[in-house]
Amino acid sequence: MNHEFMEALDELEKDRGIDKEILIDTIEQALLTAYKKNFGSAQNVRVEIDRERGDVRVFSQRVVVDESDLYDTFLEIELNDAREISPNYELGDIIENEVTPKDFGRIAAQTAKQVVVQRIREAEREIVYNEFMDKENEIVTGEVARVNKNIVYVNLGRIEAIMTQAEQIPGEHYQAGQKIKVYILEVKKTNKGPQIVVSRSHPGLVKRLFEFEVPEIFEGIVQIKSVSREAGSRTKMAVKSIDEKIDPIGACVGPKGSRVKNIVDELGDEKIDIIKYSDNPAEYISASLSPSKVEKVEVNEEEKSALVVVPDYQLSLAIGKEGQNARLAAKLTNWKIDIKSESQAKQDQE
Repeated sequence: MNHEFMEALDELEKDRGIDKEILIDTIEQALLTAYKKNFGSAQNVRVEIDRERGDVRVFSQRVVVDESDLYDTFLEIELNDAREISPNYELGDIIENEVTPKDFGRIAAQTAKQVVVQRIREAEREIVYNEFMDKENEIVTGEVARVNKNIVYVNLGRIEAIMTQAEQIPGEHYQAGQKIKVYILEVKKTNKGPQIVVSRSHPGLVKRLFEFEVPEIFEGIVQIKSVSREAGSRTKMAVKSIDEKIDPIGACVGPKGSRVKNIVDELGDEKIDIIKYSDNPAEYISASLSPSKVEKVEVNEEEKSALVVVPDYQLSLAIGKEGQNARLAAKLTNWKIDIKSESQAKQDQE
């Protein structure tokens, strides 16, 4: 280690934000371990790096003790012997002697290099972690790197993210080199660096896509109140306008359906029902069952449940294929919904 090495540490601090003093302290600790490993010292030692020249020196340390307390001459020295070195020594003082081995410079250089490389790696991981933590719950565009055992690896530039099978759109196929928009679901710290989990099945993806596509949503004039989704099949989204002059559904659909079409195309022709949010539970639940017509809604505020009556010919539409429409409506509104036809409702009354 030399002056040029210390200048290199200055550059690291400047360019990568790695604190030079912390780095030197880390190198000193690593050198201390290396010294004890290579020279088997039973002594207490201290390693010191000259902050200007980069010279490395090793010092043995012994505590000044009373003659009656002397136990280990490697670690302790009698007061009388200490005062032969200097009359100023008192009990409890530390006496240091340089014990730097002749070939310690080679070990120091190797150790310092390993520490610096490791610290740079850790700093880069921290930078990537912080960058993507700020993007959690946002959409980014990535490139499919590879697909292995139902896990899609997505290149996001400085790191590869993973998209598990549960976060993929059912029926969607991914190929290496394919550009895709993904929702950053989770950013985790691991021993191997940050791990990023992305999704194309999360409701948040739909929400963010509408924010990008619809200026009124981006500006906060139209609010997305709730989203329920069964990826690859159907999504329901409740919207509200804070400006009476602006129709929230019309804003989302766009001129000739252009805005919603762009999102449907991105999601592989997934159907999207956009409904108007209402603070009135009956109105909200009725709208949530779109495209079915609703005759009556009876709500139970305490149980947060609702009985919905629909025309007989609309029952299958209200429930949906395999119960999907009713299921998504319940998720959207967070109400338990019981759907009956007019005939069923009359029979129950009788």
